Amino acid sequence: MNFPLISVERVSKVLSLNKKQKNVLKDVNLHIDHGEIVGLLGVNGAGKTTLASIIASLHPATTGDVKYNGVSIRDNLIGYRLKLGYCPQNPNFENNLSVRENLFFAGRYYGLPLETIKQQADELMHTFELTQYADVTPDKLSGGYQRRLLLARTLMHNPELVILDEPTVGLDPYARRALLDAIKMLKTKQIAVLLMTHYLDEIEELTDRVYILDEGRVRAHGTLAELNQRYHTQTLEELFFATTAKNIDSDNMQLDAAKSDNQEAI
Repeated sequence: MNFPLISVERVSKVLSLNKKQKNVLKDVNLHIDHGEIVGLLGVNGAGKTTLASIIASLHPATTGDVKYNGVSIRDNLIGYRLKLGYCPQNPNFENNLSVRENLFFAGRYYGLPLETIKQQADELMHTFELTQYADVTPDKLSGGYQRRLLLARTLMHNPELVILDEPTVGLDPYARRALLDAIKMLKTKQIAVLLMTHYLDEIEELTDRVYILDEGRVRAHGTLAELNQRYHTQTLEELFFATTAKNIDSDNMQLDAAKSDNQEAI
Protein backbone atom coordinates (compact mmCIF):
# COMPACT_ATOMS: atom_id res chain seq x y z
CA MET A 1 0.00 0.00 0.00
CA ASN A 2 1.34 3.42 -0.96
CA PHE A 3 1.10 6.06 1.78
CA PRO A 4 1.53 9.81 1.43
CA LEU A 5 4.88 11.06 2.63
CA ILE A 6 3.14 13.11 5.33
CA SER A 7 -0.40 12.69 6.66
CA VAL A 8 -1.87 15.16 9.14
CA GLU A 9 -4.89 13.44 10.64
CA ARG A 10 -7.52 15.35 12.60
CA VAL A 11 -4.97 17.56 14.31
CA SER A 12 -6.20 20.11 16.83
CA LYS A 13 -4.16 22.45 19.00
CA VAL A 14 -5.34 24.29 22.11
CA LEU A 15 -3.17 27.08 23.49
CA SER A 16 -3.46 29.14 26.67
CA LEU A 17 -3.56 32.81 25.71
CA ASN A 18 -4.10 35.45 28.40
CA LYS A 19 -5.32 32.72 30.78
CA LYS A 20 -7.93 31.63 28.24
CA GLN A 21 -8.01 28.48 26.14
CA LYS A 22 -8.01 29.04 22.39
CA ASN A 23 -8.48 26.41 19.68
CA VAL A 24 -5.77 27.44 17.24
CA LEU A 25 -6.23 24.38 15.01
CA LYS A 26 -9.48 22.47 14.66
CA ASP A 27 -9.60 18.96 13.16
CA VAL A 28 -7.07 19.68 10.41
CA ASN A 29 -6.43 17.03 7.75
CA LEU A 30 -3.63 17.48 5.22
CA HIS A 31 -1.35 15.27 3.18
CA ILE A 32 1.85 15.77 1.20
CA ASP A 33 2.99 13.27 -1.41
CA HIS A 34 6.57 12.45 -2.28
CA GLY A 35 8.18 15.20 -4.38
CA GLU A 36 5.08 17.41 -4.21
CA ILE A 37 4.95 21.15 -3.50
CA VAL A 38 1.96 21.99 -1.31
CA GLY A 39 0.98 25.58 -0.54
CA LEU A 40 -0.46 26.59 2.82
CA LEU A 41 -2.35 29.85 2.55
CA GLY A 42 -4.09 31.95 5.19
CA VAL A 43 -4.19 35.34 6.86
CA ASN A 44 -2.07 36.12 9.91
CA GLY A 45 -3.41 34.14 12.84
CA ALA A 46 -5.03 31.47 10.68
CA GLY A 47 -2.88 28.75 12.26
CA LYS A 48 -0.28 28.19 9.51
CA THR A 49 2.82 28.49 11.67
CA THR A 50 1.27 26.39 14.44
CA LEU A 51 0.44 23.65 11.94
CA ALA A 52 3.92 23.79 10.43
CA SER A 53 5.52 23.56 13.87
CA ILE A 54 3.49 20.43 14.61
CA ILE A 55 4.49 18.84 11.29
CA ALA A 56 8.09 19.81 12.05
CA SER A 57 7.73 18.05 15.45
CA LEU A 58 8.63 21.27 17.28
CA HIS A 59 5.35 21.16 19.23
CA PRO A 60 2.90 18.33 19.89
CA ALA A 61 -0.70 18.36 18.74
CA THR A 62 -3.36 18.47 21.44
CA THR A 63 -5.29 15.78 19.58
CA GLY A 64 -4.74 13.97 16.30
CA ASP A 65 -1.55 12.67 14.73
CA VAL A 66 1.08 13.28 12.07
CA LYS A 67 2.26 10.25 10.12
CA TYR A 68 5.37 9.75 8.00
CA ASN A 69 4.91 7.06 5.35
CA GLY A 70 1.88 5.78 7.24
CA VAL A 71 3.56 5.55 10.66
CA SER A 72 3.10 8.01 13.52
CA ILE A 73 6.10 10.31 13.86
CA ARG A 74 5.95 9.68 17.61
CA ASP A 75 7.03 6.07 17.01
CA ASN A 76 10.46 7.22 15.76
CA LEU A 77 10.82 10.94 16.31
CA ILE A 78 14.59 11.07 15.77
CA GLY A 79 14.35 9.07 12.54
CA TYR A 80 11.61 11.38 11.28
CA ARG A 81 13.62 14.52 12.06
CA LEU A 82 16.48 13.15 9.98
CA LYS A 83 14.14 13.21 6.97
CA LEU A 84 12.88 16.73 7.63
CA GLY A 85 14.24 20.17 6.80
CA TYR A 86 12.77 23.30 8.41
CA CYS A 87 13.58 26.71 6.94
CA PRO A 88 12.38 29.43 9.34
CA GLN A 89 11.16 32.88 8.36
CA ASN A 90 13.80 34.68 10.41
CA PRO A 91 17.51 33.88 10.02
CA ASN A 92 18.94 32.09 13.07
CA PHE A 93 22.57 31.58 12.15
CA GLU A 94 25.62 31.29 14.34
CA ASN A 95 27.14 34.65 13.40
CA ASN A 96 30.45 33.77 15.00
CA LEU A 97 30.80 31.08 12.31
CA SER A 98 31.38 31.61 8.58
CA VAL A 99 28.98 30.49 5.85
CA ARG A 100 30.98 27.30 5.35
CA GLU A 101 31.19 26.67 9.08
CA ASN A 102 27.42 27.10 9.48
CA LEU A 103 26.90 24.39 6.85
CA PHE A 104 29.49 22.15 8.52
CA PHE A 105 27.76 22.70 11.87
CA ALA A 106 24.43 21.60 10.36
CA GLY A 107 26.05 18.52 8.84
CA ARG A 108 27.62 17.52 12.14
CA TYR A 109 24.29 18.12 13.89
CA TYR A 110 22.72 15.49 11.64
CA GLY A 111 25.60 13.08 12.16
CA LEU A 112 26.94 13.11 8.62
CA PRO A 113 30.48 11.83 7.92
CA LEU A 114 33.06 14.58 7.54
CA GLU A 115 33.76 13.81 3.87
CA THR A 116 30.01 13.91 3.09
CA ILE A 117 29.71 17.23 4.91
CA LYS A 118 32.53 18.76 2.89
CA GLN A 119 31.13 17.53 -0.42
CA GLN A 120 27.57 18.58 0.41
CA ALA A 121 28.63 22.03 1.65
CA ASP A 122 30.69 22.66 -1.50
CA GLU A 123 27.83 21.57 -3.76
CA LEU A 124 25.25 23.68 -1.94
CA MET A 125 27.45 26.77 -1.88
CA HIS A 126 27.93 26.35 -5.64
CA THR A 127 24.19 25.82 -6.24
CA PHE A 128 23.20 28.89 -4.23
CA GLU A 129 26.13 31.03 -5.43
CA LEU A 130 27.59 31.27 -1.93
CA THR A 131 31.11 30.04 -2.70
CA GLN A 132 32.53 33.55 -2.86
CA TYR A 133 31.12 34.18 0.63
CA ALA A 134 32.31 30.89 2.15
CA ASP A 135 34.52 32.60 4.73
CA VAL A 136 32.14 35.49 5.46
CA THR A 137 29.89 35.48 8.53
CA PRO A 138 26.14 35.44 7.77
CA ASP A 139 25.49 38.84 9.37
CA LYS A 140 27.59 40.41 6.62
CA LEU A 141 25.39 38.96 3.85
CA SER A 142 22.46 40.72 2.18
CA GLY A 143 18.94 39.54 2.97
CA GLY A 144 18.77 37.59 -0.29
CA TYR A 145 21.99 35.70 0.38
CA GLN A 146 20.95 35.02 3.95
CA ARG A 147 17.81 33.36 2.57
CA ARG A 148 19.96 31.29 0.22
CA LEU A 149 22.10 30.19 3.13
CA LEU A 150 19.00 29.27 5.15
CA LEU A 151 17.83 27.00 2.34
CA ALA A 152 21.32 25.55 1.80
CA ARG A 153 21.58 24.73 5.51
CA THR A 154 18.12 23.13 5.40
CA LEU A 155 19.27 20.80 2.61
CA MET A 156 22.57 19.68 4.17
CA HIS A 157 21.22 16.27 5.23
CA ASN A 158 19.18 15.59 2.04
CA PRO A 159 15.72 15.76 3.64
CA GLU A 160 12.63 14.27 2.02
CA LEU A 161 10.42 17.15 3.16
CA VAL A 162 11.31 20.85 3.43
CA ILE A 163 9.06 23.29 5.29
CA LEU A 164 9.45 26.86 4.05
CA ASP A 165 7.99 29.64 6.20
CA GLU A 166 7.65 32.87 4.15
CA PRO A 167 10.96 32.24 2.34
CA THR A 168 10.89 35.35 0.13
CA VAL A 169 9.50 37.98 2.48
CA GLY A 170 11.32 41.30 2.17
CA LEU A 171 13.47 40.29 -0.80
CA ASP A 172 14.09 42.42 -3.87
CA PRO A 173 12.75 41.04 -7.20
CA TYR A 174 16.09 39.54 -8.27
CA ALA A 175 16.73 37.78 -4.96
CA ARG A 176 13.12 36.58 -4.87
CA ARG A 177 13.37 35.12 -8.37
CA ALA A 178 16.59 33.31 -7.48
CA LEU A 179 14.95 31.74 -4.45
CA LEU A 180 11.83 30.71 -6.36
CA ASP A 181 14.05 28.99 -8.93
CA ALA A 182 15.80 27.19 -6.07
CA ILE A 183 12.44 25.95 -4.76
CA LYS A 184 11.59 24.64 -8.23
CA MET A 185 14.92 22.79 -8.18
CA LEU A 186 13.79 20.91 -5.07
CA LYS A 187 10.94 19.38 -7.03
CA THR A 188 13.34 18.05 -9.68
CA LYS A 189 15.18 16.28 -6.84
CA GLN A 190 11.92 14.71 -5.62
CA ILE A 191 12.03 16.72 -2.38
CA ALA A 192 8.56 17.50 -1.06
CA VAL A 193 7.87 21.08 0.03
CA LEU A 194 5.33 22.68 2.34
CA LEU A 195 5.31 26.35 1.36
CA MET A 196 3.78 29.04 3.54
CA THR A 197 3.56 32.44 1.89
CA HIS A 198 1.33 35.49 1.55
CA TYR A 199 2.39 35.99 -2.06
CA LEU A 200 -0.40 34.51 -4.16
CA ASP A 201 1.70 34.48 -7.33
CA GLU A 202 4.18 32.14 -5.62
CA ILE A 203 1.39 29.70 -4.82
CA GLU A 204 0.19 29.86 -8.42
CA GLU A 205 3.66 29.39 -9.87
CA LEU A 206 5.10 26.75 -7.59
CA THR A 207 2.50 24.52 -5.99
CA ASP A 208 0.82 21.31 -7.08
CA ARG A 209 -1.96 21.68 -4.54
CA VAL A 210 -3.04 24.29 -2.01
CA TYR A 211 -4.69 24.28 1.41
CA ILE A 212 -6.52 27.41 2.54
CA LEU A 213 -6.54 27.72 6.32
CA ASP A 214 -8.86 30.10 8.14
CA GLU A 215 -9.51 30.37 11.88
CA GLY A 216 -7.74 27.07 12.41
CA ARG A 217 -9.77 25.09 9.88
CA VAL A 218 -9.04 23.93 6.35
CA ARG A 219 -11.63 25.77 4.27
CA ALA A 220 -10.56 24.39 0.89
CA HIS A 221 -7.90 22.14 -0.58
CA GLY A 222 -7.01 20.76 -3.99
CA THR A 223 -5.39 21.90 -7.21
CA LEU A 224 -6.05 25.48 -8.25
CA ALA A 225 -7.96 24.25 -11.30
CA GLU A 226 -10.19 22.05 -9.14
CA LEU A 227 -10.84 24.78 -6.60
CA ASN A 228 -11.56 27.50 -9.15
CA GLN A 229 -14.08 25.20 -10.79
CA ARG A 230 -15.65 24.25 -7.46
CA TYR A 231 -16.00 27.83 -6.23
CA HIS A 232 -16.67 29.40 -9.66
CA THR A 233 -13.63 31.66 -9.43
CA GLN A 234 -11.01 32.65 -11.97
CA THR A 235 -7.96 33.54 -9.88
CA LEU A 236 -6.37 32.49 -6.61
CA GLU A 237 -7.21 35.89 -5.13
CA GLU A 238 -10.91 35.41 -5.94
CA LEU A 239 -10.70 31.87 -4.57
CA PHE A 240 -9.10 33.05 -1.33
CA PHE A 241 -11.79 35.67 -0.75
CA ALA A 242 -14.55 33.21 -1.68
CA THR A 243 -13.39 30.66 0.89
CA THR A 244 -12.82 33.18 3.68
CA ALA A 245 -15.72 35.54 2.85
CA LYS A 246 -17.49 34.98 6.16
CA ASN A 247 -14.60 36.50 8.10
CA ILE A 248 -14.23 39.36 5.64
CA ASP A 249 -17.94 40.17 5.88
CA SER A 250 -17.77 39.98 9.67
CA ASP A 251 -14.81 42.35 9.78
CA ASN A 252 -16.58 44.77 7.43
CA MET A 253 -19.72 44.69 9.55
CA GLN A 254 -17.69 45.50 12.66
CA LEU A 255 -15.96 48.34 10.82
CA ASP A 256 -19.26 49.70 9.56
CA ALA A 257 -20.72 49.51 13.07
CA ALA A 258 -17.73 51.38 14.48
CA LYS A 259 -18.08 54.07 11.82
CA SER A 260 -21.77 54.41 12.61
CA ASP A 261 -21.08 54.75 16.33
CA ASN A 262 -18.46 57.41 15.65
CA GLN A 263 -20.86 59.36 13.40
CA GLU A 264 -23.59 59.25 16.08
CA ALA A 265 -21.11 60.47 18.67
CA ILE A 266 -20.18 63.41 16.41
